[in-house]
Amino acid sequence: MKLTILGCSGGIGSGRHTTSFLVDDDILIDAGTGITTLRFEQLLAIDHVFITHSHLDHVLGLPLLLDAVGEQRTSPVVVHALPEVLEILAEDLFNWRLWPDFRAIPSVASPWLRFDPLPLGAMCTLGQRSFTPLPVQHVVPACGIQIRTPAGSLVFSGDTTQSAAFVSALNAIPDLRHLIIETSFENALADIARESQHHWPDSLAAELAGLSVHPEVWITHLKPGNEAAIMAELRAAAPAWDVTALQQGQVIRLD
Repeated sequence: MKLTILGCSGGIGSGRHTTSFLVDDDILIDAGTGITTLRFEQLLAIDHVFITHSHLDHVLGLPLLLDAVGEQRTSPVVVHALPEVLEILAEDLFNWRLWPDFRAIPSVASPWLRFDPLPLGAMCTLGQRSFTPLPVQHVVPACGIQIRTPAGSLVFSGDTTQSAAFVSALNAIPDLRHLIIETSFENALADIARESQHHWPDSLAAELAGLSVHPEVWITHLKPGNEAAIMAELRAAAPAWDVTALQQGQVIRLD
């Protein structure tokens, strides 16, 4: 399995793109502005999209993807997410006011978009890749995602703050090779991080201290302009972990 980082920033500007990862050539994890880096032919190859939560920086590329490729597809793009997340997308995005409801275009019988509810702990298997939502803690319904392959597992936290349930879920994955986890704010902005339910360096260090597994740790969702400061504080707070900032264009392989 190949995971290509299309976007991993906590904002935009100066070449930064928000969260979107491409699994092999046919699956997206989230659909932030990173999706705009793909060629049309690559967009056309995407059959499945897994959404961690409904915030705009993780979903804004989804309606544009469907608008671009829907007419040329022979089957709908399937969006997998927690039932609560799909409800938000239906009510607040694909509602005919903000964007058309592609679940009924060109017809209900033959749509460009199909929703697939995926509750916490359920598994969706596509070829040799299995996707399982994991519990996290955010201001809206949200999940992390475990990708399991014959060569091991990768987990993406999505947006989260400290979560004992997430740590327990990670510790139950003995073949966990990679953990992509967010840290959005510096320690000086911990109050904002708590209010918005994101990690800051000291909170992530406490989370990592609770792990009994030892994956490679990649840091995502760094707020623009503060990336170097956040990473410096993280390395100081968690010296036992070789934390590394995720980079746009990076490829992580499980093979």
